Amino acid sequence: MPHWKLILAYNGSSFHGWQIQNVQNGLPTIQGTLAQALAGLFGETVLPQGSGRTDAGVHALGQVATFALEAPIPAANLQRSLNRALPPSIRVLSAEAVPETFHARYSATAKTYEYRIFEARLQHSGGAITDRICSPFLAPFVWDCHWPLSLVAMQGAADDFLGIHDFTSFAASDPDLSERNNPAAASSPVREITRSTLTRESNLLIYRVTGSGFLHHMVRNIVGTLVEIGRGALPPTAIPEILAARDRSAAGPTAPASGLFLVSVDYESDPTASSVEAEAAP
Repeated sequence: MPHWKLILAYNGSSFHGWQIQNVQNGLPTIQGTLAQALAGLFGETVLPQGSGRTDAGVHALGQVATFALEAPIPAANLQRSLNRALPPSIRVLSAEAVPETFHARYSATAKTYEYRIFEARLQHSGGAITDRICSPFLAPFVWDCHWPLSLVAMQGAADDFLGIHDFTSFAASDPDLSERNNPAAASSPVREITRSTLTRESNLLIYRVTGSGFLHHMVRNIVGTLVEIGRGALPPTAIPEILAARDRSAAGPTAPASGLFLVSVDYESDPTASSVEAEAAP
């Protein structure tokens, strides 16, 4: 039975996250929509496994999914058929056959996320000083943040996440569904961060982070805390103390899902296999 690896890009705005939901609630998910497309094309009941469970409203530039199909089909035809069957908000960027030992989630060695912030800096227009307005065509893909932010303070704080830390303070206080149903499956809160940068690009603040793995809401909680530092509500030196507290209440708020993108997933055999260019969102 052929095993397949897909790299997906999707606009998560209209989906209730990656993971399939109770059929009775009728909420669309990426996993469920992909499973329906495969069933319609091949008449097979398949539940694709993703590299991670992105939340409702979170986007992906390089999500990885794996599954097995009985039907023989060339990779190019599989990609083409799925892109015709899927809604335009989900695109299959590539399809390739992989060994059955390869798993989108358990074979991953690192992931990279990107968070985009539209900041309410003042701008000069025709001699007058006005607020910058976030376009409605950009708003679904950013955090429309209403405070002026200090990039220097946020950059310094972002460096403090590098290395191996216990990220309990930046994990969701309410674990995700799989952990609530099976407490023994809860993973260690220790993660290694190898990249944590914040830059200003094309009128957006862009936070990029690469790590060995991420806890539920971890990136969004990091961003929410960095914004608190950027607007002066927390000191730039707060991160080491927050990490040491191992207490979710010590960190800042959870940033909105709209600004978060899963950029790529790395694997030991081919660490660049799921990398895609992080183009500006429409």
